[in-house]
Amino acid sequence: MDNHFANKLKVGLLLLTALLSACSSNNTLPSATLHPSNTANINSYKYLIGSGDVLNIFVWRNPEVSGSFVVRPDGMITTSLVEDIKVSGKTPTELARSIEEILATYLRDPIVTVTVANFVGPFSEQVRVIGEAAQPRAINYTQHMTLLDVMIQVGGLTEFADGNDAVLVRIEYGKQLQYQIMIDRLLKDGEISANVDILPGDIIIIPEAWF
Repeated sequence: MDNHFANKLKVGLLLLTALLSACSSNNTLPSATLHPSNTANINSYKYLIGSGDVLNIFVWRNPEVSGSFVVRPDGMITTSLVEDIKVSGKTPTELARSIEEILATYLRDPIVTVTVANFVGPFSEQVRVIGEAAQPRAINYTQHMTLLDVMIQVGGLTEFADGNDAVLVRIEYGKQLQYQIMIDRLLKDGEISANVDILPGDIIIIPEAWF
């Protein structure tokens, strides 16, 4: 058995295990179109800063400490006054208030505004697509993202994909749940009822068809 075949067999078994586990549950994702607010966090979502983001920090009347900063892999930035400010995992507003507290040591009543110029976000909030997608990869989550949005970004399915046996893995209240999703019905048959809401951190597993 060559290494390529062995690796494909291993991946296939992992996907099959996930599918069997998903099919053994009664979890059902409601339609995104019929129920646009069907997920608990979708309307209260706030963007969290992550490594690789470019932050524009403006300090009113203090241009010397304002500027653009790239969030380092350790989730921190360094400004002209303060080194190693932890920013990853905070909203821009939360970060602005934190910086005001820090700068209050050096400046009188600082007023800070933070905007994000390049969106990456925390890895924990990215949506990951693996298996038989045309371009499997991690995608930055955006509010009200649906399965159709994700599939457009990954270029759809490969010719070998079994889209109707795909699985969505989601963490809810600390528990990992798995849902079967019907990607073929959505993309090939145009069944909008197969479209579902996507949440930060979702993982989509697309198996290979067993001909």
